[in-house]
Amino acid sequence: MKVTTQARTYVRWLIVALIAIATVINYIDRNALAVMWPQISKDVGATKEDYALLVTVFMLFYAAGQFVFGRLFDIIGTRLGFALSIAVWSVSIALHSVTHSILSFSLVRAMLGISEAGAWPGAVKANAEWFPARERALAQGVFNAGASIGAIVSAPLIAVLFLWLGWRGTFILIGAIGFIWLLPWLIIYRAGPDKHPWVSAAERALILDAPAEPSATPKAEYVPSMRQLLGHRQTWGILISRFFLDPIWWLFVSWLPLYLADTFGFDIKQIGIFAWVPYVGAMIGSLGGGWLSGRLIGAGWSVDRARKVVITLGGAIMAPALLGAVLATDPMWAVVTIAFVLFGFQIAIGNIQTLPGDIFSGKSVGSVAGLGGMAAVAGTLITTWLVPVMTHQSYAPIFILVAALVPASLLALWLVTGRVEKLDGPAQPR
Repeated sequence: MKVTTQARTYVRWLIVALIAIATVINYIDRNALAVMWPQISKDVGATKEDYALLVTVFMLFYAAGQFVFGRLFDIIGTRLGFALSIAVWSVSIALHSVTHSILSFSLVRAMLGISEAGAWPGAVKANAEWFPARERALAQGVFNAGASIGAIVSAPLIAVLFLWLGWRGTFILIGAIGFIWLLPWLIIYRAGPDKHPWVSAAERALILDAPAEPSATPKAEYVPSMRQLLGHRQTWGILISRFFLDPIWWLFVSWLPLYLADTFGFDIKQIGIFAWVPYVGAMIGSLGGGWLSGRLIGAGWSVDRARKVVITLGGAIMAPALLGAVLATDPMWAVVTIAFVLFGFQIAIGNIQTLPGDIFSGKSVGSVAGLGGMAAVAGTLITTWLVPVMTHQSYAPIFILVAALVPASLLALWLVTGRVEKLDGPAQPR
């Protein structure tokens, strides 16, 4: 009997669905502080500058976590890497309930940052392992949609829990959710696609972009060292692109509740009513950008052309929408305009995040994704400290600044990255 006659299974989509759910939990946890900050700041006697400090602490350790977990996922694998990441971040968010000062908040935000960072290199690595190139951007879109869904539900959910339990009780309850996720993850993710007992030969062949009946000896994978990774222009193109682009996402993740409070005088209940709207745009962009890229590849476009065109389309939507947000005079106009910003952002970033898997082998993808995450955090830290300085009168100056980052990111993609294709050896000296 030929293995090609076996029915195709869909374990890969079950895996990415679990990762997307983990990302929903991730965003509920990280957004809880921002949503409840108006009350927390009163209770602990904190200021906007103190909040910027906490964001900075989180981002610094998030950057370290991107590198640490990127390497760790390549060493211990996706299954154990995700289990470790979500277990530690669930403990971290629960510990927020016993904090009483900016110092104690800084400690638990550091712990949360380093552990939550594992979700991103882990997802990119799982994507590269479980999906062929033509499905990879859509799978990344499903994962990123989890972040958007988490951001959508977090504001109203946290607001409701806050009104019921207070901020300390809310932190304890959301900390328990991650441990519930661990059980199905450890049961379902038994191995990679090459050894997973639920994966049929037909699905395995699709994932590996290979015939179901392998012939001859497979070609050896190129597994570069960290120094070799940094010797490739493709790596630097990814890093620079994310350095400029990611601050746009983090501006709204970290500051949207405070923007609504400062600009329109919102309390926590009103933040819960409005703050989820922009992330609907982000969710649609995540799925739409991934679908479009895969559709173009299926129509015969090269991976290089499809990725770059879709990323550029996202930028073309994002930058004008950011400038439009400058003119917002009422909260509904503001959140709808920001929804277009995040729609364009997710179209672009979902495809940028697939580039490590498009260019490098599975054993290096986590490391490249981790380096990209570090670059993203470096750019974000700069904007984080500029926000309190530039928003004394309004948020217009910071919106204009981050709009200028979009063309810089696109230039890095087109001019530095070079052609998007699988590398099979070290960079040659020029």
